[in-house]
Amino acid sequence: MDPVEASDALNDSAGRILLIGFFLAVAYLMIVGWSFLLAPETGRALIAMTTTNVLFGRATGMAFGYAGGLGDLVVVLANMFLETVQVLLAYPLFVLSWNHLLEIKLLKKFMKRMHRAAEARKNVIQKYGIIGLFIFVWIPFWMTGPVVGAIVGFLIGLRPWVNLTVVLGGTYVAILGWALLIRKLHNWAEGYGSFVPMGLVLGFVLLIIVRRFYVTRRAQHVGRSTKQT
Repeated sequence: MDPVEASDALNDSAGRILLIGFFLAVAYLMIVGWSFLLAPETGRALIAMTTTNVLFGRATGMAFGYAGGLGDLVVVLANMFLETVQVLLAYPLFVLSWNHLLEIKLLKKFMKRMHRAAEARKNVIQKYGIIGLFIFVWIPFWMTGPVVGAIVGFLIGLRPWVNLTVVLGGTYVAILGWALLIRKLHNWAEGYGSFVPMGLVLGFVLLIIVRRFYVTRRAQHVGRSTKQT
């Protein structure tokens, strides 16, 4: 990107959101690093929870956090912070790419996948507007996370700060709901042995892997069928 394009990107509202996301990401990494230095076990649990959330979603990440011995407040706040960072990075990157102000080759596949997921749900959400977007982000189904929700909000024409307020509001409510459910599951599993909660996490991971495999195979089948016709 040349200096002119960089200036245009930063002057765009999405560029400013991206900067906020970048600084929050740095702050989150500093908090995790500081926790690791002061309390290594807590730091390791935070790193594991963060990685699991990014790879497998909030439910698995939160379950890992509880299995790693983190308390309710840490699990809830860390996941809220983490998913806020994800939205404030991915959403503006998509918008800047859409407006041809920024192009990152390494993220092309990710952006295309997010775009397809958002387009597939755009019409249903558009019918109900802001309420539909809030519910979409809140319900715990496949590909209904805050990043896809923010992209849908952009595609249906919501202003950036309205979009982010609705998406992050739905995300925070969802995290609180998951915290209540997973804490109960964790307490129940712990009654059967100290290693059972980790088995619960592995169960979450297995379900997600199977689901992703199914969705990928189905998409490939549909693609082949389309080409044949």
